[in-house]
Amino acid sequence: MSTHALPSRATLRRSSYDRWRRRVIAHSGARRTWEWGVPILVTVVAAVLRLWNLGQPHQLVFDETYYVKDAWSQWNLGFPATWPDGADESFAAGQTDIYTDDASFVVHPPLGKYLIGIGMWIFGPESSFGWRISAALAGTACVLVLYLLARSLTGSFVFAGVASGLLAIDGLGIVMSRVSLLDIFLTLFILLAFWFVVLDRRRHLDRLAARIAERMRDGTAPAWGPVRWVRPWVVAAGLAAGAATAVKWSGVWVLAAIGIYLVVTDALERRRLGITFWPADAVRQGVVSFLLLVPAAFVVYFGSWSGWLLTDDGYNRHVAYTQQATGFFSWVPVRVQSLWIYHQTIYGSMAGMSTEHSYASAAWQWPLLLRPTSMYANSTPDGQDGCASTHGCLEILYSMPNPLVWWAAIAATLWLLYRFAVRPDWRYAVVLTAVAATWLPWLAYPERTIFQFYTIAMWPFLLLALTFGLRAVAGAPGDPPRRRRNGQRIVLAFLIVAVVLAAFWYPLWSAVRVPYEFYWLHNWLITWV
Repeated sequence: MSTHALPSRATLRRSSYDRWRRRVIAHSGARRTWEWGVPILVTVVAAVLRLWNLGQPHQLVFDETYYVKDAWSQWNLGFPATWPDGADESFAAGQTDIYTDDASFVVHPPLGKYLIGIGMWIFGPESSFGWRISAALAGTACVLVLYLLARSLTGSFVFAGVASGLLAIDGLGIVMSRVSLLDIFLTLFILLAFWFVVLDRRRHLDRLAARIAERMRDGTAPAWGPVRWVRPWVVAAGLAAGAATAVKWSGVWVLAAIGIYLVVTDALERRRLGITFWPADAVRQGVVSFLLLVPAAFVVYFGSWSGWLLTDDGYNRHVAYTQQATGFFSWVPVRVQSLWIYHQTIYGSMAGMSTEHSYASAAWQWPLLLRPTSMYANSTPDGQDGCASTHGCLEILYSMPNPLVWWAAIAATLWLLYRFAVRPDWRYAVVLTAVAATWLPWLAYPERTIFQFYTIAMWPFLLLALTFGLRAVAGAPGDPPRRRRNGQRIVLAFLIVAVVLAAFWYPLWSAVRVPYEFYWLHNWLITWV
């Protein structure tokens, strides 16, 4: 007779996922395997989808015409230089040293171009793989950091695996990792900044509560709480936000949002702990948080301009010699004054940038996914180069997120905002703060020429909102088994469809040659044509 007990009826009523979850929790070895295996798996999948055939096409696509050439001249000269007319074709043909000695006016800080330059230095500037490898690695790192952020938010490797897995197989993340633009580097540093904020929150609030408990007398909280200077993760967040700003100025919005989040979070915790003068107490800590956060960001940002500062021929490099500051600011070195004047010129140029572009998409349109950006397209007639289609063939790099996942994520973000209003949750606050910092400021520039692919910076946080929504659909652990089973089936069906759609769209995300008939199947909206 077997000595093994039969499973109870309650156990049999549980879903397959719940039974698996209980087994994993009960066995530390299995839990460690999954905790290590999931992030490794999603990172490997992300790397494969981003690195495969990365050098295709071997030509400068979309804004690579600016960033790749600027990156190479900056790597060699310390500042971006101008190039002769027709340089794109010559550069792709291997003539990579034809830049001039004349400085080029560029509107973005240097860090992103230095990162692009590293890949070109290692693999050669004539290699299109070398142009793009830094972006591909940054995009792969985004998936891993999203996993770490999601895990820090919830403690669940399943939650983190779903959020990062959706990014790993998504078109917007894939395409922005396969072209040498700046936005994927911006996204990586933003993700790092918010991950560091979450790590600081746990450590700071626990130690704040412990210090308050030590000061209590007769169960009464003190009038004033401690001011904490030792917060290394705030410094790290400042460094990451500074790096984001050193890639694109939109990173400064993230820096400001993080600062506000730190002050508000600390104030609410001091009120919860019963500190008598909690508003003024939070102001004291806010000043310290500012001193930990902002100078660190400034050091990284200012340091990114070292090539321009330490050479003599950058754009506007000597402009301050003819208009030096007087009075209080006269002590500032002239080269730094020149940098400030250069920044004023950049701001004037960027604020008034309203050039017509067929793929321009205002920020209010982004949630609707009205105008994704084609980074590259090449047509081949029937019968040429292996094309066997009556209407010809097409290769395209289309920065289109998975449409199902995108619209579901937008809906989930609205739901998360409602849930936060009804029952505030610090995890929701982190996600909503990040979405606000990476989207709302763009609404202030309705006339400026901007693009849908800018949403890569907020896409990981929309995916976090979606994963919170899917977890709610799946049901809480204490819900009735039937409710859990039905909810988990819905979530599983959604994820399966998302994977199928990713496979359906991947040829258009990786410049694989396809018949035009296949491409037309993807034109779900007239504005996508």
